[in-house]
Amino acid sequence: MKDVDLGAGSLWSAERATLRDLALLFLRLGLTAFGGPAAHIALMEQEVVRRRRWISSERFLDLLGAANLIPGPSSTELAIFVGYEKGGWFGLILGGVCFILPAALLVTALAWAYVQFGSLPKVSGIFYGIEPIVIAVIAQALWGLAPKAIKKSFWLGALGLMACLASANHADAAVVLLGSGMASMAERQVAKPGGAARAVLFAALARGGVPVAAPATGVALFAAFLKVGALVFGSGYVLLPFLRADLVERLHWLTERQLLDAVVIGQVTPGPVFTTATFIGYIIGGASGAVAATVGIFLPGFVLVAVTRPLLARVRESQLASAFLDGVNVAALALMAVVLVQLGRVALVDGTTVAMALGSVILLIRYRMNATWLVVAGAVVGAVVAACRT
Repeated sequence: MKDVDLGAGSLWSAERATLRDLALLFLRLGLTAFGGPAAHIALMEQEVVRRRRWISSERFLDLLGAANLIPGPSSTELAIFVGYEKGGWFGLILGGVCFILPAALLVTALAWAYVQFGSLPKVSGIFYGIEPIVIAVIAQALWGLAPKAIKKSFWLGALGLMACLASANHADAAVVLLGSGMASMAERQVAKPGGAARAVLFAALARGGVPVAAPATGVALFAAFLKVGALVFGSGYVLLPFLRADLVERLHWLTERQLLDAVVIGQVTPGPVFTTATFIGYIIGGASGAVAATVGIFLPGFVLVAVTRPLLARVRESQLASAFLDGVNVAALALMAVVLVQLGRVALVDGTTVAMALGSVILLIRYRMNATWLVVAGAVVGAVVAACRT
C-alpha cells in the first residue's frame, strides 16, 4: 500500500491489485452487472474506488471522461482503463476480456436457443412482450440524454435536426456522426455554424444507402463489426443505426425482427450491451460468426485505450476535441431517434404492445423503475398473451 498526495494536505491510500484480483473482479462484474453502462460504471466505482481503494475518485473520473471521449462501449473501455492502470498491458487485456467473456458466452448460448426454438409460440410470445419494453428503454435514454446534449447552444439542437434528416434520408451513419463532429469543430473555430453545417451535412443528406447484398463470411462479419466498434460513440443503443443500415438495409443479413430481438438479448443479459454483436454474429454465421463479430466490435476499444491513456490530460483540455464530441453526441442521439421510430413500427403491432410501451415509458421516466423488472414483466405478459391465443 502507498499513500498518494491529492493536495490540500489530504492523503489517499492506494491499495495494490494483482492480476488475479483484476481477473476475478471483472469476471464477477461481467456475470452480475445488469442495467446497462450507467449501472456498470456505478458498480465499478463502488468496487475499485470505495471498496478496494485501487484508484482515487479523481483518477476514476479522469478515466471515465476518457472512455466517453473515444469511440466504443464506455463501460467496457472503463474496465480496460482500470485494468491498464493497475496491471499494465496484462491488466489491460484481463480487465476487458474478463468483463466481456461471461456475457459473450451467455449471449452465445441464448443465440443457439433462439435459432433452435425462437419460432415456438411461447418463445415468440416472450419476445412479443419484451420488445415494447426495449422501445420504452430507448425512449427513456433519449429523454434523459437529449436535453444534456443540446443545452449548450441552439446550434447543437439545429445540428441534431439536420442529423435526423440525414439519417431518415438513408445517409450512412458513420458519415452523419463524423460530419456532425466536424461541423461542430468548424463552428467552434470560425463561429459560422450555418455554413459549416450545410457544407458538411449536405454530403450526408445526399449520400443514401444503396442496398448491396454480400456473402456473410467470417472476414466480412469481422470487418462490419470492426467498423461499428471504431465509430460508435455514446450508449449501446447508438449501435442500432449502424447495424440496421449495414446488416438490414445494405447487406440483407438480418431482418428488422431479428435486429430487435438481438437488442432484447443485449438488454436482458449482464455485461456490455455490445454483446448484441455476439448474438447477431451467431444468427448469421454460427459459433465462428459470433467470435468474429465479438472480436471485431470490441477490438478497437482495447487499441484506443492503449493509445489514448498517455494523452489523457491533453485530450481533456482540447477545445476542438470537446467540440467534436458535442457534435458526435447530438448526432448519435438523432440516429437513435430515427431508429426508435423504425423499430417501433416492428415492435408496436397492436393495442397491447402500444399500452405496454407507453406504460413503461411513464414508469421509467416518472418513477425511475429498474428496466430489468419491466423486462421480466414484459416477458410474463407476452407469454400469457401467447398462451391465450393458442
